[in-house]
Amino acid sequence: MKKILYVEGMVCNNCVSHVTEALLEIDGVAGADVVLEPKTATVTLEKEIADEVLKAAVVEAGYDVTSIQNA
Repeated sequence: MKKILYVEGMVCNNCVSHVTEALLEIDGVAGADVVLEPKTATVTLEKEIADEVLKAAVVEAGYDVTSIQNA
């Protein structure tokens, strides 16, 4: 299963690294492909993870999630 997060606040590749690391620390996240433009994070899940958990990890890293969609 994959989800696409739309992330605001990323301005450089360092930001991409921070978001990637934050998402990969979540138990059940198998992969995270974060792209500066169009400011998305495609997350591959090994199990069901609530959108709120994904969003909280990104917010804790210092960024905002404007929406989450199933891929």
